[in-house]
Amino acid sequence: MAEIEALIKAFSGHGVDEKTVISILGNSQPEHRQAFRKEGGFFAEDERRFERWNDHHVKLLKHEFMRFKNAVVLWAMHPWERDARLIKEALKKGPNSNSVIVEIASTRSSDELLGARKAYHSLFEHSIEEDVASHIHGKEKKLLVALVSAYRYEGPKVKEDVAKSEAKALISAVKNAEKQNPIENDEVVRILSTRSKPHLKSVFKHYKEIAGQHFEDELDVHLILQAAVQCLITPQSYFSRVLDEAMRDGADKNTKKGLTRVLVTRADVDIRAISDDYRNHYAIPLADKIEAKAKGSYKEFLLTLMARGS
Repeated sequence: MAEIEALIKAFSGHGVDEKTVISILGNSQPEHRQAFRKEGGFFAEDERRFERWNDHHVKLLKHEFMRFKNAVVLWAMHPWERDARLIKEALKKGPNSNSVIVEIASTRSSDELLGARKAYHSLFEHSIEEDVASHIHGKEKKLLVALVSAYRYEGPKVKEDVAKSEAKALISAVKNAEKQNPIENDEVVRILSTRSKPHLKSVFKHYKEIAGQHFEDELDVHLILQAAVQCLITPQSYFSRVLDEAMRDGADKNTKKGLTRVLVTRADVDIRAISDDYRNHYAIPLADKIEAKAKGSYKEFLLTLMARGS
């Protein structure tokens, strides 16, 4: 039945098409709902032939209904509180969410990151630094603690001789990767967590001139280090990738959250530049991709945020 197919579509993807659900289910007859239970994939029969919700589908559906609410709540928050809560959630989720911590620490201005640290104090009665140090284990800890603790110089001055020297230090760290993981190298951590972004751009320019390739291209097996470099130097490209991964078929629920996070946190910052980068990389306008993948009030809210950059 066309109505069943429309319902399945309304429940599939990012968010829920509330208007379709209301129109079809609200006006359906008992036999129509029975057909939906049999053919929609959201119900299963037990050994007694009793039709019941598939618990896994119900859990996923709850997440989809919550997307609009979560996006609105995040948007309404003060940016400092929002970042503090996003970091806290990432710490609770574990290692697969460490990139969110890197993202916030590396793409915010010094004052914005300091503000998030202040908000974290007030909300959780801990510092971000101590929670990152106590919750994250293994090779990534040193870099993440340094990044969330940073307060970078934000002026334009760059000492080219220092930048060139530090490029050579990074080259040495990559060459000695078999002896020591670059993410644990003190010089790598110091350079990435303390230097200004204009200085880092100069460092990576010299790296390319000396080594013949980009620093981040040599970090395929060091994903968190690669994410940090991208966030610091080419944040629009990083955010484009997060958006693309969030909207891929089969993306897990944590990856899908990147769509809300990026649109909400960058709408007043650089969403237009991100949109331009997305189109250049993926050959489709970001708004068109959201139109195709998101649904209902959630989709309309995301597109409204995108329009702020036009």
